[in-house]
Amino acid sequence: MLNDVNGELVNLYRVVKHHLEEFTRQFKWALTSRQIYKWMQATPEETLTDIQRAARFYYLQKLGFGGKVSGQTFGTATTSAPRLNLLRLEEDLSQAHLRLSQTFIEHLDWATCITKYDREHTLFYCDPPYWGTEGYGVDFDLEQYDRMAELARSIKGKMIISVNDIPEMRQAFAGLTMESVPITYTVGGAGRNRAKTAELIIRNW
Repeated sequence: MLNDVNGELVNLYRVVKHHLEEFTRQFKWALTSRQIYKWMQATPEETLTDIQRAARFYYLQKLGFGGKVSGQTFGTATTSAPRLNLLRLEEDLSQAHLRLSQTFIEHLDWATCITKYDREHTLFYCDPPYWGTEGYGVDFDLEQYDRMAELARSIKGKMIISVNDIPEMRQAFAGLTMESVPITYTVGGAGRNRAKTAELIIRNW
């Protein structure tokens, strides 16, 4: 089961299901272009049809850096081809569909979703935004991390949570089992700059 509160993703799923040919046609002469990327970002969603809106979202996500859903930046590379490939578009979507066809997709507040599906045999994996970062498209304040910790301590099922390893997160999830895992991010491509940080893997058992 997946829970997705982002309306743009839900619209993309719906459009691909019902209008795949028309969705694909939106990319017939598409180019991997920084200027087109900026134009797409500047286009108000309310001026677009659902199909155009889905194509815009797909283009921005496919070519963006870091997978953000807001405040995206144009991603480039010197060692690989552009990620937008019309010849592989349907193949990529088909592979995604095969994976998603094995699950339920909810559109609930995260805490409501956990409460709804909580069973002794359930394993929840929660991947909230890193505290202090932006670009996820959803507001997530410190109180929500506290609420997540409360649920982890009280639910019947098991829960795994990944957050950035900072004092605020260690305080919010105090009392739960924690493991700090080092992460190295490559910034600028080809290993030119490496930023080291750590992620907390938290579980309630």
